[in-house]
Formats: sequence, structure tokens, C-alpha cells
Amino acid sequence: MKGFKNIREFIEGLEKEGKLLRIKKEIDPELEVSCITNRVCKNNGKALYFENPKGSKYPLVTNLFGSFERMKMALGVLEFSEICKRIEEIFEIKPSSGIIDKIKFLPKLFEVSQFFPKVVKDAPCQEIIEEKPDLLKFPHLKLWPKDGGRFITLPLVFTKDVNGKRNCGMYRMQIFDEKTTGMHWHPGKDGARHYSSYKKAGKKMPVAVALGGPPEVIYSATSPLPYGFDEMLFAGFLRKAPVEMVKCKTIDLEVPAEAEIVLEGYILPDEERNEGPFGDHTGYYSEISKFPVFHINCITHRKEPIYPATVVGKPPMEDCFIAKATSIIFLPLIKMLIPEIVDMNLPIEGVFHNLTIVSIKNEYPGTVRKVVSAIWGLGQISGTKIIVIVDENIDVHNLSDVCWRVLSNIDPRRDIFFVDGPLDILDHASYSFGYGSKMAIDGTKKESYPDETIMNPEIETLVDKKWKGIFSF
Repeated sequence: MKGFKNIREFIEGLEKEGKLLRIKKEIDPELEVSCITNRVCKNNGKALYFENPKGSKYPLVTNLFGSFERMKMALGVLEFSEICKRIEEIFEIKPSSGIIDKIKFLPKLFEVSQFFPKVVKDAPCQEIIEEKPDLLKFPHLKLWPKDGGRFITLPLVFTKDVNGKRNCGMYRMQIFDEKTTGMHWHPGKDGARHYSSYKKAGKKMPVAVALGGPPEVIYSATSPLPYGFDEMLFAGFLRKAPVEMVKCKTIDLEVPAEAEIVLEGYILPDEERNEGPFGDHTGYYSEISKFPVFHINCITHRKEPIYPATVVGKPPMEDCFIAKATSIIFLPLIKMLIPEIVDMNLPIEGVFHNLTIVSIKNEYPGTVRKVVSAIWGLGQISGTKIIVIVDENIDVHNLSDVCWRVLSNIDPRRDIFFVDGPLDILDHASYSFGYGSKMAIDGTKKESYPDETIMNPEIETLVDKKWKGIFSF
């Protein structure tokens, strides 16, 4: 499947496939857009293109990635397994491989080298340059009634640490006025690490925020890549082509040339401001907290930019489909690090940090505890509150079967254990901010358990032949 150069090409592709709805009536970005998007998301609806948002001359699009079909289109694949296979092929060489295998690996290294971002001189995102920036002309959303204000919800935030290592992350930004916003960096996120390095050095930190661009770039900003791995290289890998970047006009950072809007500015090392509340993807409001302040000194954009946004809230919402795609795409890498894992499911009801269900090859004493400990020490998934472990023959995506087997197999005193450790800071139930108790449930079958009631395959085949047609329901 062919990829898309930018979100406007993606929008055209969605419309051609009947997956986009244009709304011509005037709709208020304050609550009304969110209310409509929320209803559409929860009814498996289309992407939404608001042609006439109240108070702004620029159109607004939401729910671009709000289905598995649209996520696959965004990433240019028919199935997510295509990306998994490519990742597996890149990493299939082992340290013990001989010289022949290493030679065979060279073409793969060459292929990856073709995906590094490419800097260009002229870019659509710099058709208009505004040195007197006014953020308020864009249709920023207020999502929920108790939100602290309007927010930028789909930003690509570009930073570098003091040593020049680039990161692109997605962090919500509350609009304070025409030139300043909050920067909601969770502790442990790469952007927060970069900010910390500038804060320690007492230096002003350059920051660029892009809205729009190639769909793979937007997705890559959400991906749980290892620290220091360039998201633009990963986006190039997904696109099978380099991401074109352009140098900002006022700061030493590059942004995607095909973006719709770019905000250039800085963050001071010792300036923070109250941010929030915000109706978050958990379905609850996150509390008011102090976060760094982003100052904008220049805005560049296309002549007629499209403003992209996402609406989060009680699942299922658009972010659920992005996160589910991530859990599939990154499974090969997780299995490389934890080879006992067979499959993994992060149910959307667990908002992706409350519950992880894992099937494993239970081959030696202590396998369950080893896997659980490894998960609790692995990147973003380390914040998981509850881990459920089942045997390798169990379909972790069949929640009914998982519940039946786990509830049948556990002795609570023996098979449930607790630890204290880091949690997602949005976990409002923890006894401390970002820290609390976590639980693991060993739902694997033990040797002393009776056999399940399973019919003989021969009888199943015989019944199929004798009663052909009776099972048409």
C-alpha cells in the first residue's frame, strides 16, 4: 500500500475510501467539536473534517486514526504484521552468527541507511512566516467542561539535549495566551530528560512544535522508542523513504517540511506554571500541576493550513487505536528482550497502563516471576499496574477465555503477588504521585490440575460429516 506525503494527502485518501465526513456547519472548538468527536469515536465512525470552526478561518480535523483500517492506511500497510516482519528481519542476526550471516546482513544495514531524515531548503510549512505570532487564530480545542482551557492535543514536539541528540514526542500543550503555552512533560519522557539537561546547565532550551506532516511521523511521535533513537529515522523506516526536514527560521532545530503549522520558541530553565485540569485518556481529569512554559517567537505555516487535533477521554477513543497498533508493532522487540513471551494484549479498558495480559512459554521454575519482573523494568510498559500471565496456548485477545482460565487456575494466596514501584502519573488511585503498588496474577496451569474437557478430534470430524449444514448459525 502506498504511503501519504502529508496529512492532506491522507485526508484525500480517506475521503476517496469513504472514511471521512465533512462538516460544513459552524462548530465551536470549545466542547462542541469534542462532543461530536466523542460520539463518533464510540460508534466506530469516520474521520471528521470541520470546515468552519467558530472563531478561526482554518479548518480542523479530528479522529484521523480512529479505526484499525485508518491506522493501517496511515502506516501504508494492509496488516500491522507487515511492519512486525520487517522489524524481525532487521534484527534476525545473532551475536554468534558466522561471517556469512554477517555478510547477508549488510544489505539490511544499507536499507536502513536510506531512511535517515533528509534536510531540504524549501518547505511547504514555511510558506507563511509570522514573526509576530498569534496562537489564538487557530481552532484549539477545549475537550471537557472542567478543562483548564484550550489545548493543542496532537503536537509533534522537537527538542535536542545539550549534546545535540534529537527527540520528537507528543505532549499536550495548554494555551495560556497568544505567545505562551504549557508543556506537559511527564517525568521520564525524553522531552523531560532534555529539559532537565538544560535546567542543570542553566540554559534556555530551543523547542519547535509541528502540527501535521506525514502520518508515519505523527505516529512515530507516540512510539515507545529507546532513549536516543531518532523518531524521524523510525518514521523513515515505516515510510520506506526519508522524512524531509527543514531548518527552523529562528532556532537551531529541524521540523518536517510537510507539516501544516510550526511553532518556534524556547523554554526557560526555571520557569513553571500551573497547567490543567485536563480530561485525559483515562476518562478522568488530571489535576493541576506545575509544568514548563513554552514561549513562541515565530510561527510558520502553509498558506491554507489544516489544523489537526485529537480528542481523548473514556475509551474507546482515537488514541486506543494508535496504542493497539503500537502493542502489535513493538511486540517483536519485546519478545527479543523477553524471549519467554508468546503474545501480549493491552486491553483498551485498562487504558494501556492498568492491565497487560501476557502468554508465555512456561519452561522452568520461576518463569512467571522472571517475566513479570522484566516487564516492570522495561521502558514505558514498566508502569503497568496489573500483569496477568497465562499459558502459551491461550489467546490473550479472547478476554472471555482468559477470565475463565485465570479464575479457574489461581489460588489467590499463592498466585497473586504485589510490589511497589513506578506507575503512570495519570494513575489517580495510587497512594503517591507516580508511585504505588502493582499486582501480578499467575494464571498458568499447574501440574496437579485436572485436564480440561476437550472433545476428541476424530469425533469432531465425524460430527462435521454427519451433520453438515446444521452448524450454519
